[in-house]
Amino acid sequence: MNSAVGAGSWGEGGGRGGRHAVVVGGSLAGLLAAHVLAGHADRVTVVERDRFPDGTGARAGVPQGRHPHVLLQGGQLALDSLLPGFLAELGEAGAPRVGLPSNLVLWQQGRWIRRVPPSTHIYTGSRAQLEGLVRRRVLANPVISVVEGSDAVGLLGDASRVRGVLLRDRSEGAGAEQRSLAADLVVDASGSGTKAPQWLAAIGAGAAHEETIDTGIAYASRVYRGKDGALGDGTLGFYVYPNPDHVHAGGALPLEDGSHLVIISGLRGDEPPTGDAEFETYAKRLGHPLLDRWIESAEPLSPAFGYRRTGNVRRRYDLADRLPAGFLATGDALCTFNPIYGQGMAVAAMSAVALRDALADRRRTPTTRRVQRALLGASRLAWDISAGADRRMPGVVGNAVVADKAGDRVAEWYLGRVTERSPGDPVVGRAFRAVLTLSEPVTALFAPAVARAVLLGPPSPTPAEPQEAPE
Repeated sequence: MNSAVGAGSWGEGGGRGGRHAVVVGGSLAGLLAAHVLAGHADRVTVVERDRFPDGTGARAGVPQGRHPHVLLQGGQLALDSLLPGFLAELGEAGAPRVGLPSNLVLWQQGRWIRRVPPSTHIYTGSRAQLEGLVRRRVLANPVISVVEGSDAVGLLGDASRVRGVLLRDRSEGAGAEQRSLAADLVVDASGSGTKAPQWLAAIGAGAAHEETIDTGIAYASRVYRGKDGALGDGTLGFYVYPNPDHVHAGGALPLEDGSHLVIISGLRGDEPPTGDAEFETYAKRLGHPLLDRWIESAEPLSPAFGYRRTGNVRRRYDLADRLPAGFLATGDALCTFNPIYGQGMAVAAMSAVALRDALADRRRTPTTRRVQRALLGASRLAWDISAGADRRMPGVVGNAVVADKAGDRVAEWYLGRVTERSPGDPVVGRAFRAVLTLSEPVTALFAPAVARAVLLGPPSPTPAEPQEAPE
């Protein structure tokens, strides 16, 4: 039996037989995977290369920690399902809840989006705050323990089964002695820099095919505090989306302390600078002076920080030959998205729900391949959105850029009409936002009322200038 967790399914309940799971990575994806596995194991060990901060402080090993993060509605639903009451706790901690499109001034495809009443909400607080709250909830479970300050450097086992991980204490340097940590299941949640493909090759297991799409987009972020703490009456933020005809993007999103995190982005060869004066000059490229004017009167609270690793990468472990039992990948270690679309935290939570449901399904044995397919399925919509948008950008590279199927070309034509109509048509806009926030499947864009507007009607009028207040 190629069970993900050894002889007998963890999803069967009853006696646990001393089963031990190891999760490599204490990020959001790793913490939530550990939370799920704690319901099926006697012990769950989270291996984290950093030392966890006290409370909700920033973690050194989060490469995008200084940049904007949003929790999309699909992730909100998943988190509240996994950790009941979490959204209320997040709100009590001060995380801004932003209604779309009413609370943000948004520019898309050369048009201002009408600020109609919100059909969805996002949370825009810091990554450190959200992850800290999750960490507190998850690590309160006595079944879960943490090994901090340790690198996972390899796998134990062979091509048929993974039996644990090799660890090395980071404080002792690269020459430190390795030690073994046996496990019935190893979950790789180590992020986009995962070394799992090399680890699997070292034990004779098959390699996962990697699909890549990379626009070369880079961004820089800086914290500011506005004079009144906001951008205007009923306006909590501002954002310009990139597209093939307007490659510069950016905006300002509110944080839990009343400040705003400003982000600006450009493509390969035109990366935004991190010098203070140059950062503010680059913000003028967004095509409208709204953000630029606000920055001029705002107080900078931090230097600017840059980030350039923004390619989409999907590792198809579900298709790999000789995939060993006892190994799974989740989060960015499985599927990494261009961060500009804000999908990572939502997909981490949705993947944990998929893991929970796959292990709890009494109708099917949770084999490694079946559970890995469920995890990949949780990220499919986000991949289709991020990769689909990026493959149309100028200068994009990668082995998954070309949409060579006739059905793909038709879908791109239809989605182009959706994007064109969503800024001014509330019906199309509502469906479009539901899909973009991962709360509805892409089929929502083909509902009869939406399809009629997309196929038969012209684009609805939109404001010539950004609306100062919601409609």
